[in-house]
Amino acid sequence: MTILKRSSAREHITQILLDRIIDGTYKPGDRLIELQIANELSTSQAPVREAFRYLEAMRVVETETYKGTRVRSISARELEESSQVRAALEELGAQLAAPHFKGNVEKLESESALFMKAAEERDVKSYSKHDIEFHRIIITGSQNSLLLSIWESVVLESRFRLTLKSIGEDQLGHFGQAHLPVIDALRNGDGKAAGKLLRNLICKFHFVKID
Repeated sequence: MTILKRSSAREHITQILLDRIIDGTYKPGDRLIELQIANELSTSQAPVREAFRYLEAMRVVETETYKGTRVRSISARELEESSQVRAALEELGAQLAAPHFKGNVEKLESESALFMKAAEERDVKSYSKHDIEFHRIIITGSQNSLLLSIWESVVLESRFRLTLKSIGEDQLGHFGQAHLPVIDALRNGDGKAAGKLLRNLICKFHFVKID
């Protein structure tokens, strides 16, 4: 029997809990009981406790003395604020990354094909995975490690999947198609156009008001 390293166990448990929170198995206000989850997943309490801490840092759960750990609500305002910051970061990221993508957008095309396939299948989980990776490739292409670090702290899959739920599965294809002009702009090395397209895409589909 292979024993998972603690970090791997924590990551596995974190993903399970995130999936349950996002699909509504655990609702806002529900208490998460460490021992109960550990027994269910046949693990010790230590990685469950670490998963709780990680989820709390992500602001998905909250822990209070004598009250335990509960699922917290993510308000529409909180989603909008994170999207406002994300829009600004991605506009800058595209501008910086454009010279590195000129004539070299194969990775972006590959990810876009995967999220468009997920859109056809109305698979929100797969769509969010490949969409986020698409954006991460662009931010990584900026070659600005601080920008990437800040972006990763803002772009949480839990928040993104909640946004996708509000958009609706039937709109995933339309959302995915809106990414394709970004690839064209980066292929041409036009960072200004790519940045503007990304900013407008995020603001439109994440319900952020544009002045």
